[in-house]
Amino acid sequence: MTEARPGAVASASLWERDEEVATLEEAIGALRADSASSGSLLVFTGEAGLGKTALLAEARRIAESSGCAVWSARGGETVTSVPFNVVRQLLQPALVSLLPEEAREYLGDWYDIAGPALGITEPGDRQPDPQGVCDGLVAAVRRLAKRDWPLVLLIDDAHWADQETLRWLAAFAERLDDLSVLVVVARRPGGVSGESARLLDAVAATALPIATLNALTPTAAAGLTRATLGEHADAPFCREVWAVTGGNPYETVELLAKVQDSDLEPVEGSAADLRDLNRSARGRGLVARLEGLGIDATRFAWAAAILGTGISLDLAAQLAGMQTDDAHRCTELLGAARILTRVDPASGQVADGELEFVHPLIATAVYRSIPDALRTAMHGQAAWAVTESGRGAAAASRHLLEVHPDDDPELVEQMREAAREHLAVGAPDAARRCLERALKEPPLPEVHARVLYELGCATLLTAPARTIGHLRAALERPGLDDGMRVDAVFRLSQALLHNDQLEEAVRTVDAEADRLPPGPARMRLQAVHYMWEGIHAGEERSGHSRGLAELVQTCTGRDNSERALLILRGFDAMTRGENAEEVVELCDRALVNGRLAPGLGWTDTEWGVELLLMLGSAYAYADRLDRAESLFSEALRAYVKSGWSGGHQSLANAYLGLAHRRRGRLTDAEHYQRESLRLAERVGRGLPLYWSATCGLIDTLLARGHVQEAAEIAERYGFAPPYPSTIVLPDTRSVRGRLLLAAGRTKEGVNELEAAEKAAGARGHHNNRARSLGSRPRPGPRHRGPGTRRRVVGGRPAAGRAVRHRHGHRRGAALCGGPGDGPAGGAAGRPGGHLSGGLPVPVRTRGGPRRVRHPVPLRDRAQQGPDAGPFVRRERTRDPGGVRPADPVARRTASAADRTAPRPVRRRAVAPSSPPVARGPPGRTPPRVPGTASSRRSTRPTRAPASRGRSHPPRRPPPWTRE
Repeated sequence: MTEARPGAVASASLWERDEEVATLEEAIGALRADSASSGSLLVFTGEAGLGKTALLAEARRIAESSGCAVWSARGGETVTSVPFNVVRQLLQPALVSLLPEEAREYLGDWYDIAGPALGITEPGDRQPDPQGVCDGLVAAVRRLAKRDWPLVLLIDDAHWADQETLRWLAAFAERLDDLSVLVVVARRPGGVSGESARLLDAVAATALPIATLNALTPTAAAGLTRATLGEHADAPFCREVWAVTGGNPYETVELLAKVQDSDLEPVEGSAADLRDLNRSARGRGLVARLEGLGIDATRFAWAAAILGTGISLDLAAQLAGMQTDDAHRCTELLGAARILTRVDPASGQVADGELEFVHPLIATAVYRSIPDALRTAMHGQAAWAVTESGRGAAAASRHLLEVHPDDDPELVEQMREAAREHLAVGAPDAARRCLERALKEPPLPEVHARVLYELGCATLLTAPARTIGHLRAALERPGLDDGMRVDAVFRLSQALLHNDQLEEAVRTVDAEADRLPPGPARMRLQAVHYMWEGIHAGEERSGHSRGLAELVQTCTGRDNSERALLILRGFDAMTRGENAEEVVELCDRALVNGRLAPGLGWTDTEWGVELLLMLGSAYAYADRLDRAESLFSEALRAYVKSGWSGGHQSLANAYLGLAHRRRGRLTDAEHYQRESLRLAERVGRGLPLYWSATCGLIDTLLARGHVQEAAEIAERYGFAPPYPSTIVLPDTRSVRGRLLLAAGRTKEGVNELEAAEKAAGARGHHNNRARSLGSRPRPGPRHRGPGTRRRVVGGRPAAGRAVRHRHGHRRGAALCGGPGDGPAGGAAGRPGGHLSGGLPVPVRTRGGPRRVRHPVPLRDRAQQGPDAGPFVRRERTRDPGGVRPADPVARRTASAADRTAPRPVRRRAVAPSSPPVARGPPGRTPPRVPGTASSRRSTRPTRAPASRGRSHPPRRPPPWTRE
């Protein structure tokens, strides 16, 4: 037990806290020992009054005496709705010491993202991504922490911290491994629910073993009593002190203070009076004691409780309706009664107020003692006073949330303005609360629809299901102009799509489009209709491609609606395996001087990210990998610069990894796809972006030959049916089928690839005749023309042959396999080869089916030399032990993991991203190119293609066959 010490009343909460104090001393010593050491997080939990605040005060004393910088903050019960309240308190010591130029230098690119949330700069024009703001705050604290090492962060009453602060704290705690800083958090167990509880649990999960504070033992209570009242306090009296307070340190200190004030002798005969004294220190007894100080002191204490934290004496006096001199007198009375106290400058907190309650329990008791009607009226007065003081609508909104509805149009406008301010700093949850409160007022009829629309926009990223109801209600009411109405329909369709209600999304868009006259607004909705249908993974809708093609015939790209239709037509042509040159031409017409048009940027919200991902995908699978990589790199830069580090940045990484994958840069591809999966994990599992990240990473790992690691990723992240209802790149069934084949589960892999082929056929995503597995291949004509592409799965027939268009254009083969079989593995120049899972047809030559060597997984481009280009060499595959499978069927079938897509169709113009291919005279195969698959192709001349009227197109053996 801690020995008695001078000033026992001040340090009473440290009795029997030797173990906790030793933990603090050890953590602070480790922090100071090495600036390169990992950071640490300590969490102390305990019920109210058990000494958490006193323990943090001791941590401050130890840290400052050891030469550490200390930043501290405290949550408040009445200010949990104020976004970034606690993190702003925490950073104030660092921010007030920096000039604006210094702050910008320290924060760098994060200044404009995290600055508005911290209140050090004005918000920008664009609404920030909440996840990006959180990452910006993490970066801000990390950079400042390096400047102020050794640094200790203290957060008291974390259970009352706002959600935005808790989200930052959870993210910061995960990244302490490479930052030498000590974080100490104190909180009560329970008491919160929902998102706040989840975030607090996430914080606790990263902490060292959590220390739970217990009540004082009878021995400790006796020692504290004698240290306060004198050694002559007898044992029965000390025992009664413990029994009355239950060993609660705060209540023990308060009771002993009352004993001193009442001159009660600490003997057994006085023990009966202890219960009455204890009741006056808590609950109704505290209220009675407050009322005994007079009406002015009571009203001032009520005003302070309404303000909650950052209590300004002038603002409290204004709210209490008294002069400044009277307010000073009340402050002295309340200080003597141990209810209010002045902020200690030594605490390190530079708050916007001069007063605080002695203990949170007192603040709670005073706040709850205010009569309900009076408390509501005082919140209304506080909102007015805060607004008049120039603190803005957002600061006043927490008081307006407590005011009863009263058909007040001015309050509605105040809450709308507060919502805009919250959105501007990256706090959509706070904006939602303000707009929901505005609806209760309610708004005037001509404004009601706009409030619903704004509420739907605020909840789109966080609660799509709520968004659907709000936007539907907005569209049913008058008051939206045409532009706002079209935007509301678009956002409603987005929410329906994210809620897996594609049919309803399309019907909603169609109904509004039918209402509009011809023009840009109607064309925008028509484009949205085809966009949602285009990313649907189910059966093809009747007339989808034909209707889109007819609509695009008149488009010249003069506005963004027409540009969107051109992109959609290019994507649809790519998925259907149409002419690659035509796909590129459609996509090029959607650009302005080779760049995205204004209003169609990656951070513009009018069209959403889906459209531009379609554009980049069309380029990627039409073999314009240079443009695809440029687009996706631009997306990543835009999202990083704007702080959009949630789902948008996850998709940008996934698709940039896809571009590198198709170029054969497997190491770079894996890097981007792992980052995509990390970001997708924070957004939530089950979303299409989550599937894209997982699928792309598994596909790349398979290409690198890391089958075991790919299987572990699949198991960890649930890479199995049911699949999402939207198209995912690369195709999930195809990649999973290849994974099963590579893992030796041949039958399951073949079944999965068959299912992928059927799904592709249902979507209309291949234009060739498919043949089922297991049937004998029909012998083709003896002459093989140069336009044929086929694949092998152990000599068993499968779906898809590339054909030459009767006018001589190259057309894509059956949509098969993963996109990694592109330039890196054989799908270059074949638009759409990424989407389905169709199986390849067998090779048949003049002497019957040929045996096919078993190719190894793709190697990194870096291992192939600088001249390898996007094609990489294939060799004989061996099992992990270096031995080929003994079973011939297994040996042949295992190779299907790398051959689920046809080889590239030769094009009239070679994409800049592809290696130069020499063209020979008509009817001859091109010369071999070192480092490409064609280097093993026979150079014997072949006869010219058959006539157009021939029933079978000319064919030639695939390049991976061996003579």
